[in-house]
Amino acid sequence: MKIVVDENMPHACELFAEFGEVVPLPGRQISAADLQDADVLLVRSVTRVDANLLASCPRLAFVGTATIGTDHIDKTLLATRGIPFFSAPGCNKYSVGDYVLSALLVLAERHELALSEMSLAVIGAGNTGECVAGKAEALGMKVLRCDPPLARTEGAAGFVDYQTALGADIVSFHVPLTRSGLDATFHLLDAEQIAARPAGQFLINASRGEVWDNQALLARQQGDKPLRLVMDVWEGEPDPLKALVPYTELATPHIAGYSLEGKARGTWMLYQALCQQLGRTPRQDLQSLLPAPEVRALTPGQGTDQALIKQLVHLIYDVRRDDARFRNRIHQAGSFDEQRKHYPERRELSSLQVSGPFASDTLARLGFVCDARESR
Repeated sequence: MKIVVDENMPHACELFAEFGEVVPLPGRQISAADLQDADVLLVRSVTRVDANLLASCPRLAFVGTATIGTDHIDKTLLATRGIPFFSAPGCNKYSVGDYVLSALLVLAERHELALSEMSLAVIGAGNTGECVAGKAEALGMKVLRCDPPLARTEGAAGFVDYQTALGADIVSFHVPLTRSGLDATFHLLDAEQIAARPAGQFLINASRGEVWDNQALLARQQGDKPLRLVMDVWEGEPDPLKALVPYTELATPHIAGYSLEGKARGTWMLYQALCQQLGRTPRQDLQSLLPAPEVRALTPGQGTDQALIKQLVHLIYDVRRDDARFRNRIHQAGSFDEQRKHYPERRELSSLQVSGPFASDTLARLGFVCDARESR
């Protein structure tokens, strides 16, 4: 078999070599010519799998994306051609949850906020949104869940409408990008909604750039009552609206889901799907692919409060490092994709075991591995 993969997909060569020849290519540059004799195509979010890409691929029998989102895939076309398609739902939900948690703690320190006294609205309560909601609830925050499709399926109890959600102190977006239909999310935060937001409100986008109207945001931010923005995704990627960056609290190049575990988990899920498709038993183990973390375990010397949580979270992941790198390199040509391609190793909170009498349930709910027994 010939397997064409995005070169930024970690462990793809190790995992898929057992099936045949693995050809890693830059995701944005994969072309129809590369697929003429390919049996498998594995991508990430930067590759558009559409009629142009699939113009000449008679052998293609499996397409997978190592991402949660699938807006870059023409699933109807694949179905019409009888090509099986697989994605990786939930693969990086913990990573995005850690990103939002780190951002919340930065904002809390910067603006002297007691998070337990604040409300957070999660727009899109699927795999990722629910993970964010769980971490926020562990902080003691009041969480509002807004997800009209889920509300129709599961019942309205437990959900709020969009306008109610927008009234929260902090609003975090975790929706797929859809451009049509009852629940279209393109410019879900549009010029009208942006203008209506109270000055200083916190807004977070770690979903898709087109969910927010970036030009309308810039106009609002250049006025005398700006909002407080955390932006990991941008319209026009990989060429974000550079003028907007200075008006954000935190800005990063679409790396919220880029933990080592999250990226590896996405590749692993596609490996399992291909094994199943071929009727083979998986021969490899995900954990064996991951290196040992820099810090394996520690024992807190005090009870859990916001200050301790901040220290522990930022020991593993501090979003300000990514923010500083993004701002320093924003005017370098090709910087957006280069930062994603050469993203530093980043672990999830689950890589750290917290032990001793102060290893609380709160820390476990945030994502740490906890052992409350006395350490020796």
